[in-house]
Amino acid sequence: MATTADFKNGLCLEYNNDLYTIVQFQHVKPGKGAAFVRTKLKNLKTGKVIENTFNAGVKINVQRIERRPYQFLYTDDLGYHFMHLETFEQVSFDKELINAPDLLKEGQSVEVVYHADTETPLYCELPPFVELEVTYTEPGLKGDTASSNTLKPATVDTGATVMVPLFIVTGEKIKVDTRDKSYSERVK
Repeated sequence: MATTADFKNGLCLEYNNDLYTIVQFQHVKPGKGAAFVRTKLKNLKTGKVIENTFNAGVKINVQRIERRPYQFLYTDDLGYHFMHLETFEQVSFDKELINAPDLLKEGQSVEVVYHADTETPLYCELPPFVELEVTYTEPGLKGDTASSNTLKPATVDTGATVMVPLFIVTGEKIKVDTRDKSYSERVK
């Protein structure tokens, strides 16, 4: 058991019979009354962020989570198949555990977060940015520049559709943010 003095960003705790990580916290000591800790907690299963206030010194149940390196192999009707990079053990996960399954390429390195006590996978996290090739997009019109700030749909080599600026053409490599599936930049 830990207390609110042990809070730090990324700490995993059990709250309302669910697992949450601390996104942000702030110790508050008002002039009158008892101190408290204001937090933002992210649910590990749903991804929903909630705000909660804990009284200072309250005992909390800290949970251990582990990040393990995996490599994406392939997908079929049984799910998404991954290989552990150290033990070479192969596992398969449902689509719901992966934060951006349509941006996964064969050979892509990912991290799978496990609950250490029960050995259950909580979620699969892609790197923040992935490089993908544009397989199809409408050609831009003459006069379209980088400063026009208009976007068009582009299909990438994983089959996902990403909104890109008008100057991107078929065959170019782009960097895509996996957290919100947005265009980041061209890859030279």
